Amino acid sequence: MEIAALYDFAEQQNIEVIPFPMEANGSMSIMTEEGSCFIGMDASVRDGHVQERVHLGHELGHCATGSFYNIYAAIDCRQRHENKANKWAIQKLIPVDDLDDAVAEGCHEIWELADRFGVTEDFVRKAVCYYVHGNLATELYF
Repeated sequence: MEIAALYDFAEQQNIEVIPFPMEANGSMSIMTEEGSCFIGMDASVRDGHVQERVHLGHELGHCATGSFYNIYAAIDCRQRHENKANKWAIQKLIPVDDLDDAVAEGCHEIWELADRFGVTEDFVRKAVCYYVHGNLATELYF
């Protein structure tokens, strides 16, 4: 899914993506009490390519799956919501069939896959863990 398609999805779902300064995170999504979603993205990740795709995909994952938490949530609860958002983004940005095709065509290095899919190497590692091991625990496998 290209950046334009991600923005189209956001528009179709009435999810507003707005410039918002947040150097520490790069992006954040929220859902109002009425159920409206908003995504704020720092200028540092609005590069029109890799960072923007990964951040926007992840934040749309929060909105699409309803995976939100507040600052008082326990760390395990936060991680569950982060994982749901990441899994949604992985399925959209690196579909399993496309990943299989890339490997069959000779893309074997993480950096090659990142270049091919226009995402970060860390995101590719998460995708590989998700599709091979069923989890996102990159620290166990890389």
